[in-house]
Amino acid sequence: MNDLEMTQIQKKAEVLIEALPYIQQFNRKIIVVKYGGSAMSDEELQKNVIKDVTLLKLVGFKPIIVHGGGKEISNWIKKIGKESQFINGLRVTDAETMEVAEMVLSKVNKRLVTMVEELGVRAIGISGKDGGLLTVEKKLSNGQDIGFVGEVTKVDPKILLDMIENDYLPIVAPIGLDEDCNSYNINADDAACAVAKAVAAHKLVFLTDIEGLYRDINDKTSFISRLTASQADELIGSGIIGGGMLPKLNNCTDAVKNGVNNVHILDGRVLHCLLLEIFTDKGVGTAIVQDSQMDERCHI
Repeated sequence: MNDLEMTQIQKKAEVLIEALPYIQQFNRKIIVVKYGGSAMSDEELQKNVIKDVTLLKLVGFKPIIVHGGGKEISNWIKKIGKESQFINGLRVTDAETMEVAEMVLSKVNKRLVTMVEELGVRAIGISGKDGGLLTVEKKLSNGQDIGFVGEVTKVDPKILLDMIENDYLPIVAPIGLDEDCNSYNINADDAACAVAKAVAAHKLVFLTDIEGLYRDINDKTSFISRLTASQADELIGSGIIGGGMLPKLNNCTDAVKNGVNNVHILDGRVLHCLLLEIFTDKGVGTAIVQDSQMDERCHI
């Protein structure tokens, strides 16, 4: 073995040593990963995200995946000759669109299950309808009826906790039932937040299409790597945060205030972003933490 080969091997060992304290800290902790956006539409990225989540399970985490499928739903809506409509970022969902959404999300769900199983880990795919996992009521958009779009009102985590206890990796499609057993599409961010709170997750991770949180999206030097829930509330109140990040950040702070230890916003297009954020000293995204975890890195 030459010196270059030895150096490369030593660097790999250093990476493992850097990850060790994090593996020890998070051993047997539940992590909910919301998976959607561009990372789902790229086959190679999809495979790597699933590899990352599978690795988390194999080193002692208890992961749960909550996935979206909005882009694929839009593609199928177009195939049947309809146009997708959105109001305030929420898909207008009539009965026909609901039928398509449920079909597509089921297809996505079983594809993810297959990918996990191919890596030698047991997975079970379910929707929020199964076992009474997610109960919803009709969600309005600024008072406007947008069809079969659900707001989660109740989560029964027993089915998920039973799966985890029996060494399965649960993969959840965001479909729920109302009290009259009507099916509703749920925003995947909302579903992931509700699940994370219900299972008392240690971490909730949003894989998104941006690097994380900025004070000014046009100024890359204004990136915020870590802030508390109270600081996040200040940003929301200041009006600095807008667009699709606003409801996501509201979900983050809500989760942290309701028992989730910390929430991470990561760019799912970055290869192995999940591992880089959790197992390295610097991380690659934005972490929202409880106020009790405030330290010198929490500045906005």
